Amino acid sequence: MKKIGCLNSELSYVIAKLGHFDTITIGDCGLPVPDGVQRIDLAVTYGVPSFKDVFDVVDAEAKFQKVTIAKEAIEQNPKFYAMITSWAQKEGVKINIVPHDELKLLSKNSKAVVRTGECTAYSNVVLESNVSF
Repeated sequence: MKKIGCLNSELSYVIAKLGHFDTITIGDCGLPVPDGVQRIDLAVTYGVPSFKDVFDVVDAEAKFQKVTIAKEAIEQNPKFYAMITSWAQKEGVKINIVPHDELKLLSKNSKAVVRTGECTAYSNVVLESNVSF
């Protein structure tokens, strides 16, 4: 059994298989999962686990070069927007802001969509993998 890091076997497997430019989506409990995309459903109940809990584990396991968030989050979820932009600036990750409908379309190309228990609107990201060297 793993001693540290991501203990969810499905999520750990997807992260380990990410190559340069591959994407993974982390979403709130309402984000639709497109047909044909692997769903990793971590939601237990409203708020558990939170977006931030899952995001922090994924961030610790992989390196990213771009994050896409919904434009609607700027006004309707400013705490989330501030958290993601602060993280991106600290990590040197490019921020891509698109309408929410476009973010949902981008998730169709993700290796997986991770569903959290987050119930705060527009708490969704598409993360583009980078190389770690």
